[in-house]
Amino acid sequence: MALKEQDIKDIAHLARLGVDDSALAPLAADLSTVLSLVEQMNSVNTEGVEPMAHPGNAVLRLREDTVSEPNQREKLQQAAPATEDGYFLVPRVIE
Repeated sequence: MALKEQDIKDIAHLARLGVDDSALAPLAADLSTVLSLVEQMNSVNTEGVEPMAHPGNAVLRLREDTVSEPNQREKLQQAAPATEDGYFLVPRVIE
């Protein structure tokens, strides 16, 4: 689906976006490319394909939960202006 510059103006008006006239042609080309990709995806036969609720439903390969780095808390906190009980102290920003 090829969009015209007037289509981009109409879309920008509906979205309450200010678009320069010099940007209309590149936007029309970019949005036309996106819409053609959507058309291409819509033409794919998905009959019998069960939709996924979330891509994380796939089985993940898990690794053993072991410590791989040495504890360097004291070394890393030496440059901090203030620490207490192993935590960095920062000035309060919300009153």
